[in-house]
Amino acid sequence: MTSLSFRPRRSVLYMPGANARALEKAKSLPVDAVIVDLEDSVAPEAKAEARTTACAALTAGGYGRREVVLRINGLDTPWGEADMAAAVAARPDAILVPKVSTAADVTRAAALAHGLPLWVMIETPLAILNLKEIGQAARAANLTCFVLGTNDLLKDTRMKAGDARAALVPSLSQTVLAARAFALDCIDGVYNDFRNEAGFTVECEQGVALGMDGKTLIHPAQIDICNRVFSPSEIDMDWAQKVISAFAIPENAAKGVITVEGRMVERLHLAMAERVAAIAGAIAS
Repeated sequence: MTSLSFRPRRSVLYMPGANARALEKAKSLPVDAVIVDLEDSVAPEAKAEARTTACAALTAGGYGRREVVLRINGLDTPWGEADMAAAVAARPDAILVPKVSTAADVTRAAALAHGLPLWVMIETPLAILNLKEIGQAARAANLTCFVLGTNDLLKDTRMKAGDARAALVPSLSQTVLAARAFALDCIDGVYNDFRNEAGFTVECEQGVALGMDGKTLIHPAQIDICNRVFSPSEIDMDWAQKVISAFAIPENAAKGVITVEGRMVERLHLAMAERVAAIAGAIAS
């Protein structure tokens, strides 16, 4: 039995911070995480009111095991620093900082967050070019997660979203590589056509293939598909348990390579199996 611990982040749902009814509904949705949004979903004239509404909901709590993250406005906007101060007072599980493009952006956000965990949006061309430096700033900043802002990347690069996101795949892959290099989670961007279940399923499967931990969502209708695709399958879990059990046999305890059902299995496969088992256990709980 593995002792590893993981927090599932399969389904990460954006909810408008100005909408108290939506924030209440989020308490009953089967999502792993909720991003209470003060940025894109809130009009400029409603920013202050949304901040008050969102932080009141965070302070009241009631979200159970769901991870609750507050996305503030960019720190270079008129609202960003006030959002950050309000977030520190409301104590969400993490603060999501948009438009992070440099390590200096991370350092500035960390100084204002006073130790609260940070997530950052990777959504600018400069952020892609600076992924290594942003990742290196992670530990000192208590940074735990990259979140892809694919709509902003498309806008700024003038790439097209079609053809299975072929134009975006290099940027997505680089973000995953940087996340893994610095022990961070990586959450894929949104799928805008929320009524297109087939297309959404394909994009979730692509996210899994790229190594993403989960996907940001814009509508509750996307939750069930997202949870299913980003969860270990029955086949994955069965194989993981066979590998773990095989290495647990006394005569295999000191071996680096063993055979399981005719397949060569190394200790790196054991580590992968333990991670699958830990994620499955966390999901089941």
